[in-house]
Formats: sequence, structure tokens, C-alpha cells
Amino acid sequence: MQLYPAIDIKNGQCVRLKQGLFDNVTVYSDTPADMAKLWESKGATFLHLVDLDGALSGRPVNLDAVRRILETVSIPVELGGGIRSKEVVKELLDLGVTRVIIGTRAVERPEFMKELTETFGSDRIVLGVDAKDGLVAVEGWEKVSSMKALELCQMMKEMGVRHVVYTDISRDGMLSGPNVEATKELTRQTGLNVIASGGVSSMEDLEALYEAGIAGAITGKALYEGRIPLEEAVRRFQTV
Repeated sequence: MQLYPAIDIKNGQCVRLKQGLFDNVTVYSDTPADMAKLWESKGATFLHLVDLDGALSGRPVNLDAVRRILETVSIPVELGGGIRSKEVVKELLDLGVTRVIIGTRAVERPEFMKELTETFGSDRIVLGVDAKDGLVAVEGWEKVSSMKALELCQMMKEMGVRHVVYTDISRDGMLSGPNVEATKELTRQTGLNVIASGGVSSMEDLEALYEAGIAGAITGKALYEGRIPLEEAVRRFQTV
């Protein structure tokens, strides 16, 4: 299982939201690059970045903070939040981002994902599925669509997608435990490389995902609040 410490960026700061609510913000650092360096020093081998302002505005906003992170660490980075054009994907990959995460645009225009995987390769493009009660949410979680998460993933597999970040919004930032069953079912039914996000609160949660055969786990608030010691988590659960 690949572990991904999360760095959510808002107004150039490293923050966490509760349930994706933009008015429920905790600031953990004014310098996201320092957090990136800290997680790398504790054994992280991949970072998960989200441009929260970008997710709302529909275009990357915190590129300066992302650039500084890329200059500070030597490990790969994936980035999501407001990436809705081929030109922006190319710009980010050229900047040094390893994988880009596409959410809203994949729902609005599924063939866009086919264009991206054919142009940049399946390993550089990640589908971001944010689900509420099994239905896909878009535009920074502000709207819930009528499409089911499983339906979207199956469609995206046909478009060449191999990697999926699956977030259960109701659990995100709540430290209530991940939705292991839904993540496992998504993995089983699609055969995709599903990365669990939302609600990971303890080593026990990571163990449950690991035992369920989940490909990856994103951890945010639990790391920042000391509930998960990253070095030990990497030692016990990282197999990539």
C-alpha cells in the first residue's frame, strides 16, 4: 500500500477542512513546503497536494506554493484542485508534478480523460472521485451529481484511467474512520488502483485498508494531530 501525506493549500497556507466545508478551516502551517519537507524526512515517498482555492475557482491558484514544494522535496507529488484543461495539465506536468488529479471535468466531459491518458499516459492522470452517499460531488464538493461513484469509475476505466482517489466526503476531516467497505468494493468491481481518502484517523484504520488490499491511503488531519506516526506507518504498511 502506498501512503500519501496530504497537503491541502488555501491562501498559500497548509490547512485542513471538515467535510469539505470552506468555512471550517484549520491552518497548520503558513509554509506548505516546510510540511512537505517534514513528511519526506519521516519516510513519505509520495505526497498528495490539493489546491483548495483552485477547486472552487476552476483553475490552479496556489501554484507558487506548489512550485516551492517541488523545489524542496525530491519525492513525487500528485496535485488536484481546479485542473480542467489539457493546457493546465501540461503546465503542471512540465512544472514537475508527477500525477494530476481530475474531478469535476471528468464528470462533465468523460472523453476529456481519454484525451489526457492518450496524450500523457495513464500513470500521469488520476481520477478524483468525491462521493456523498455514493453519489459523485463536483466543483469543490459544492454540488452533488446524480452519477454513482462506481458508474463513473467503470466509465473512466474505458477511457484509459488506472488510478483513482476515492474520497468519502462525509468522513473527510472528521477522524471517523475511512469507508473501507465502499473502497474495497470499488477496487473489486473495477480492478482500478483505488486510493482511499477521507476519515483515516488511526493506525487501525490504515491496517483495515491494508488488510482489505487497498492500493493507497491518503492521511491528513490524523498526521497533523499526531494520531498517526508517519515513520511507523511507512514501516508497517508501505509495500510499494
